[in-house]
Amino acid sequence: MSIEQKDTYFVAVKVFLQKEGKLFIFKDRFGDWDLPGGRIKKDEFEKPLEEIIARKMKEELGENITYSLGKPEIFMRHERQEVAPGNPVVRIFALGYLAILTGGEIKKSPQHVQIEWVDISTFNPEGYFTGGWLKGVEEYLALKRRK
Repeated sequence: MSIEQKDTYFVAVKVFLQKEGKLFIFKDRFGDWDLPGGRIKKDEFEKPLEEIIARKMKEELGENITYSLGKPEIFMRHERQEVAPGNPVVRIFALGYLAILTGGEIKKSPQHVQIEWVDISTFNPEGYFTGGWLKGVEEYLALKRRK
C-alpha cells in the first residue's frame, strides 16, 4: 500500500462524564455539541493520556472538579470542518474514556455556550450530535442501558 492510499488522522481523548445517572455534554461556540476532551498536542506525544485528559478537563470544566477516570471503552472516528484558513475537513480518531464526577462544580469555559446533564436512560443523541460523535454517544448509551 502506498502512502497516498493511507489517511491522516488527528488523535483525541474524550470523556463520557457521568453523575447520578446523567451524562455531561456541552455546546461549543460554533454550535456543535461535544464531550469533554480534545486532540493531543504535538508536544504531548510522550505524555500519558491521563495527563492529557487532566489538562483538557481543567481547561473545559474548571480547576476544582474531581473525577474517577475509567478505561477507554468507546472508540470513535469523526470528520469535521475546521474553522481555519480554507476550512479543511479533518478526520479525528478518539478514545472515549468512562468517568464519574466525584466533586467540584463545573464552570463553563469561554469555548462553550451551553452545558447540560442529560438522563442516560432517556437521552436521544440524534438531536444533538452528528457523525462519529453521534455513533460514539449511541454506543455509550447502549453500554450503560444494558447494565
